[in-house]
Amino acid sequence: MKSDTHNPDNSLHQILVVDDEEIVLVALRETLRREGYQVDTTTDAVAAIELVRKNQYAAIITDQMMPTLSGLELLAQVKEIQPDATRILITAVLSLSTVIDAINKGEIYRFIVKPWLREELLVTVRNAVQRYELIMRNAVLQATSLSMNEKLAKLNKSLEEQVARGTQQNRRLNELNAALAENLTHSVELCLNVMQTFYPQLGTQARRTYAIAMAMADSLKLGTEDRHVLEYSALLHDIGLVGVPRNLIKKWQESPDALGTAERALIQQHPVLGEELVRFMHHLEPVGRLIRSHHERYDGSGYPDGLRAEEIPQLGRLLAVAVAYAESFESDQDSLDHIRHRSGSEFDPDAVRLLLRCQPKAAVPRKEREVLLSELEPGMVVARGIYTSKGILLIPEGQSLTDASIEKMKNHHRISPISQTLLVYC
Repeated sequence: MKSDTHNPDNSLHQILVVDDEEIVLVALRETLRREGYQVDTTTDAVAAIELVRKNQYAAIITDQMMPTLSGLELLAQVKEIQPDATRILITAVLSLSTVIDAINKGEIYRFIVKPWLREELLVTVRNAVQRYELIMRNAVLQATSLSMNEKLAKLNKSLEEQVARGTQQNRRLNELNAALAENLTHSVELCLNVMQTFYPQLGTQARRTYAIAMAMADSLKLGTEDRHVLEYSALLHDIGLVGVPRNLIKKWQESPDALGTAERALIQQHPVLGEELVRFMHHLEPVGRLIRSHHERYDGSGYPDGLRAEEIPQLGRLLAVAVAYAESFESDQDSLDHIRHRSGSEFDPDAVRLLLRCQPKAAVPRKEREVLLSELEPGMVVARGIYTSKGILLIPEGQSLTDASIEKMKNHHRISPISQTLLVYC
């Protein structure tokens, strides 16, 4: 067994690799070390369990075929010891049904097929570490919220005992309630920023969904609690996609029919992962249930639970049409026509009628889409300013591209590659 010294200052980047073939361990260890990760390795599954008991890992990577325990058996035990560690299975003999079942049950996060591509491996590990870091940050937010709730509970007890000091105590209570609301707002903003950073188009789609959802809430005169649930659900409905590779999100949005079985299974898990992530924020359990339902369909053809009609929460039926409109790449009118034609099948007819009534009144941000530098064409309008690697503005937001401006960017890219995501208005 080989084990590197654990560095507590870099614990979020500590990775354990398990494989009974020494040559595979060496290859994985050197590949991951070059990317800056701290790596522990072992050829013994039993020894791996002891390492997991002693050290905290962001990701655990294991081969499936090993003499003492299979990879899935090892990861099932790892899940009990370190449930937040991201679990990745490497296999040469792929039983797709077994792997998908393991993903659905939460046993593993991803699987990698031997022989792997280096870039695919690194992207998978990078996403695995990002998922772990997000869980850790949300745990900190949850602890902060719980601490604030304890303070609020103590203050309420003090108010009962000190009625004579009501004015002063009420002022303090209002201040703490405001702090709780601000803390929740900051938590939601943090999640939205994570989505924006991970895949910028998700942030735009969330804000478009929010604008439609709030117009619906105004029209229905929703109560404060329902309004907040719909508001936060609209902003965070796609938070579960931070656990999905960016190229797969793009493929799903642009060519959903081209997804393979395993890819579709990963995509269809994002409402479940979204529900799990928002549970880390206090008082957002109803939001989590709504996020889980936003891809359910009125005729029962949706996912992840196959709910139909009244089985879907009312606010979930509203959110479904808001998401369908906000995330469509078609024109506004074509998007509305698409949804209208699916009224009674995919969508609740009442929710569709409400959308058609509210859409003209909603201040919905313009649609954006991600493009490659090679896909830029004259007439496209830049949705986000384009900068050099040194932060110098090349093309400002809102500028219409010309042949000259496109050539300028391509010339600069040849000298100093432009690494940022390019977004244009649809």
